[in-house]
Amino acid sequence: MDGNVNFEYKSKIFIIGLTGFLLLTTMLISISIGAYNVPVFEVFEVMKYHILGSGHITNNIYDTIVWDIRIPRVLIGMLIGMALATSGATYQGVFRNPLVSPFILGISAGAAFGAALSIMFSSIPFSIQFSAFIFGMVAVFGAYSLARVRGKTPLVTLLLAGIILGSFFSAMVAVFQYVATESQLKAIVFWLMRGLYHIGWKEVYGVGLLIPLGIISLMLYAWKLNIISMGDEEARALGINTERLKIILITIATFITSLSVSVAGIIGWVGLMIPHASRLIVGPDHRFLLPLSALMGGIFLIVCDTISRTITTGEVPLGIITSILGAPYLIYLLRSKKTQFFGGD
Repeated sequence: MDGNVNFEYKSKIFIIGLTGFLLLTTMLISISIGAYNVPVFEVFEVMKYHILGSGHITNNIYDTIVWDIRIPRVLIGMLIGMALATSGATYQGVFRNPLVSPFILGISAGAAFGAALSIMFSSIPFSIQFSAFIFGMVAVFGAYSLARVRGKTPLVTLLLAGIILGSFFSAMVAVFQYVATESQLKAIVFWLMRGLYHIGWKEVYGVGLLIPLGIISLMLYAWKLNIISMGDEEARALGINTERLKIILITIATFITSLSVSVAGIIGWVGLMIPHASRLIVGPDHRFLLPLSALMGGIFLIVCDTISRTITTGEVPLGIITSILGAPYLIYLLRSKKTQFFGGD
């Protein structure tokens, strides 16, 4: 028995390690290919020159493409994919339902409203990114507050509250678009359909520390997340303050998701698809589920971003690519029973 458990444990560790290797490989391939292909050995030369201070640059064009454009873009794509997937897995564990994702709870609509508000009223002393971040947080905590009934937060009530607030914020964005000037309308639409094309080292420095800290924090709570995934009564019997733990987990997950949205705009489905796929591979144990979700989320978003900038001569908005892949997957999830993953009714 112990041998089987030990083998299963090592197998899951191996899967996570292999996925980490695939992530590094995906990053290298993404940096190399594009409208202007760069040989892999030139990519290594550029990184060696800038990181280790050794070697020399043989082609200034390669240096600009690799270091100034593609590496920041791939790093941010990886971090955002990891953040969305990890927060999605956390939400699904907290609410014991694989259909829950950050965007279903209203983050995207709230962030869109924040961005539109900042564009419409330029006198507001906040940047578009900061305004989107704040209202993304407001949307989720507003939904959570509306859904609380006698100190508890029923799943159905929470989802309905998220839909209500999401609809409200979406309606307000539509109002802004209706009354906006031509330049304001272009700016709002431009933000709603943005992706990673504008990414530089400034964005890496801005979120390159905060997102990993949030992801690591969620992973440190993995064993407690396992407990509350069994149900509130079981968790309380083991001495867990479920409501306080839920608030902590939701806060961290919402924080990194809002950061991601403020940087890259609305990128849906990652937080829904990737945790579910990871759960099918390593099971519901969040000690393995969260790391695998993070790695697979990074791979998925890098691949989608690479497709978005190479599939045509222009650039397809990243959210369109993830939605095309996500919609069929949601249909599959809707036809699946949640008891298959979490048990219960």
